[in-house]
Amino acid sequence: MTVERRLKVMNFGADAMGSETTVTVAFATGDLRHVDQHFGAAESFAIYAIDPQRARLQEVTQFGRLAMDGSEDKLSAKLTALAGCIAVYCQAVGASAVNQLRAKGIQPIKVAAGTPITELITALQEELRAGPTAWLARALEARQPRDGERFDAMESEGWSE
Repeated sequence: MTVERRLKVMNFGADAMGSETTVTVAFATGDLRHVDQHFGAAESFAIYAIDPQRARLQEVTQFGRLAMDGSEDKLSAKLTALAGCIAVYCQAVGASAVNQLRAKGIQPIKVAAGTPITELITALQEELRAGPTAWLARALEARQPRDGERFDAMESEGWSE
């Protein structure tokens, strides 16, 4: 299974987002307004860049109609399409897909069918402003470069295993 269509929205100049708290999140959607799709059978993903004040549509990836038949062949294209995302909101997700998403650092988040994407974006922005929950804090931390010098500092302080 391959991507059928992909639309990327380009932002240039001062309007482009790129703060430390900007996160990229996907929504499994058929109408680009609501989360109304199962992850494995999602017809499309709307991918947004979100920071505490703004949200911008970055990309829409369409796959076409798929059956929820347990076939994992269709997951590889979906996982590739979500590269760079920290989370995917969907109405349902299978155990195998959960494992594959988490292995790629993507948190699957189950929401009620028909939940408006704007509500989920607003809630995520409030969380970014108030202080992230555990999964979001881990996702933000994972994006930070590893500080190799911290081990040198620990050793100079007399730390040993």
